Formats: sequence, structure tokens, C-alpha cells
Amino acid sequence: MAQSVHHRVKKMTAVIEARGLTKAYGAQRALDGVSFTVQPGRIVGLIGPNGAGKTTALKAILGLTSFSGELRVMGLDPRLQRDALMREVCFMADVAVLPRWLKVNQALDYVAGVHPRFDRSVAESFLRKTDIRMSSRVGQLSKGMVTQLHLALILAIDARLLVLDEPTLGLDLLYRRKFYDTLLNDYFDKQRTIVLTTHQVEEVENLFTDVIFINRGHVALDSAVEALGERYQQLTVSAERCAPARALKPFYEHEVFGRVAMFFEGRTKAELAPLGELRTPSIADLFVAKMQRVTP
Repeated sequence: MAQSVHHRVKKMTAVIEARGLTKAYGAQRALDGVSFTVQPGRIVGLIGPNGAGKTTALKAILGLTSFSGELRVMGLDPRLQRDALMREVCFMADVAVLPRWLKVNQALDYVAGVHPRFDRSVAESFLRKTDIRMSSRVGQLSKGMVTQLHLALILAIDARLLVLDEPTLGLDLLYRRKFYDTLLNDYFDKQRTIVLTTHQVEEVENLFTDVIFINRGHVALDSAVEALGERYQQLTVSAERCAPARALKPFYEHEVFGRVAMFFEGRTKAELAPLGELRTPSIADLFVAKMQRVTP
């Protein structure tokens, strides 16, 4: 019984817990008192425009930059316990960090030597399904192949937290689909957590269990995806219904083929449904609305 209780408590421990996270570059605050929590077994989209603070937040999580405030990742302080943290975390960015002269088999040798949870057989099995030869140098591979090589290394590391920063940037649609299909089918399970930044929100929003919108160093939204429908509504109205709809104070609106799409927070479906077509906004549409947040 005691073991069962302990297991439940451990399972509920947050993977990432940030409180008042702040980072300044001179007079510019990249992060300004940011607070959020990431629970285990979730796929979290960290979404924001360029310069919003996403990359700085990821660097703080990975122990790659100094900061003020409180931050725990896997229960560890990234500033003081980065070596221990990196045994539990795997990171992939859009910029290939592998030297162009490095051979594929040497890349596997290197990761096997530095990461205690690397299973070489898993990486080799994945690479056999690609056109990548073990004797090829990184400089001979296309960008798509380099991404496949990175993915092979990720799949072979038994990490509890995977951090992806624009992992499919510059890839064509086919490679992007393959990447995320592989990630979901061969890597993700309820014991692992993924934090993903991307500008291609429309393509991957169906993957997310949670979203965090960040803008100008502040969190604009932090929510489970399943809760968005209870909180936000998108109402599309004809011109003659605009006045009564605006009386309910949408926080954003835009014109769509002669009609107006309005976004509401905290309004009930019963209030809005009589005025027009009602639906839960997509994550991409909600992101645009929250970032611009302009009403005429």
C-alpha cells in the first residue's frame, strides 16, 4: 500500500515548474516573471512570435543560460545540477550541431560515450529504414537526412523529457509528417514528456495536450487543449448581427469573406449561439487572436 501511494505522488510531480522566471539582456527583458507548470506524460506546445522569449525559456530549462526566479526541471535546478539533469533530458534544435566531417557511425559512437541511456541498437534499427549509410559524412547528407539522424539519436536515448526547438524547420511537408509520425508512434508514451516550439502550428496542433503562448516575455495563455473549448469561443456573424455580438465584448475580430469572426473568452455557448456560427477556435487561430488582441 505504501509503495502504491508513493508511486502516485511521484507520478504527479511536475516535470517543469517555473515561478517568476526572469532573464534580461541589458535593458531588454526576454522573460519577465514567467510562471508555468508542465506535468509528466504531456506534449506541450510552447508557441510565440520571433523574439517572444521561447528560446530563452528553453535555454533556462536546459541550464544553458542564467536567470532569476525559481525553476525546477525533473526536480532539479538547471543552474546547479545540469549534469544530473542531462541524464534525463534530450534536446534537438533546428540548427544541426553535428560537424560536417563526422561520419554517421562516429556520431553514434560519440552519443554512446556521453549519454548513459543511449541504446545503439535502437538508432541503428531506425537508420536501416532510411537512405542514410553508416559510412556517410554529415556534410554529404541532405537537411532531411540530418534531421533523420538527429531523430535516430533521440529515439535511442531513454530520456524522460524531450525538448524540441523548431525541429522540422526548412524541411518539406513529407519529411515533417514522417518526423512527427515517428515521434508519436516510436517515442512518446505516458512516462515521457515533450516540449515543442514551432511556427508551423497548423500542422502539429492536433499533437498537443497543452499549449503555452508566450509574447514579449510574458505568458499569454497556459492551458490544457481539452479546456480551451470551455474558455474560448469563435463566433462568425453576418454584418447585421455585428452590433449585438460586439456588445458581448469580443477580445479580437477579423473579417472573413464578408462576415466577421469574433473571439470571446468566458462567454457561454448559450449567450453566443443565437448570434451566428459558433465553434471552438483552432490553436493557430487562437494564437493569432491572443497575440494581436485588437478590436475595432
